[in-house]
Amino acid sequence: MTTRPLNPPTPEGRLVLLRHGETEWSRSGQHTGRTDIPLTGHGEELAQASGRLLTGYRFVLALSSPLERARRTAELAGLSPEVDDDLLEWDYGAYEGLTTPQIREQLGYDWSIFEDGVVSGDTPGETVEEVAARASRVVRRAVGALHEGDVALVGHGHCLRVLATVFLRREPRMGAQLLLDAGSVSVLEYEREQPAIRVWNHGPAVRAQHPS
Repeated sequence: MTTRPLNPPTPEGRLVLLRHGETEWSRSGQHTGRTDIPLTGHGEELAQASGRLLTGYRFVLALSSPLERARRTAELAGLSPEVDDDLLEWDYGAYEGLTTPQIREQLGYDWSIFEDGVVSGDTPGETVEEVAARASRVVRRAVGALHEGDVALVGHGHCLRVLATVFLRREPRMGAQLLLDAGSVSVLEYEREQPAIRVWNHGPAVRAQHPS
């Protein structure tokens, strides 16, 4: 009689994604990749509120983007993370600082970053696949720690959306369907052997109406 080999133990920890609080550019809808700007006063309030959503977790690892808005959010949320450059936001290249309507006006069609990407400018820009490659390195590190407890990742909207697709073993362009508001907390975990979403985009900043 043949027997099926047992799979490795499923990690029991939870992967907590924390998007930084509001900045002037996130409020106006400007693409904020590598520009290092601070939180607004409201953004600091959102970061503190997100910290209250972390009660009950046992973090064995916390990682943050090196940019000020992420590190300050982590601090206000009560975390002491290690900086990881792989959690930097998408490099938007020539579209840095522009809103989606401005980019669409320039191009003359309904541009989407997940479908159409960016072009180089003051920085080279990245493809969605390059963002996913960075995210996969973070996920591998995080999953290893999930055997010991919970993991917190503090970063940016687009990068964390792509990272979630990597954890879920989905195509990175699925990130277009995962909305993530400033100061929000999301929780990913394993349901038996399957990566799954426990909570998504939880927090006080979730909009009651679509942005213009």
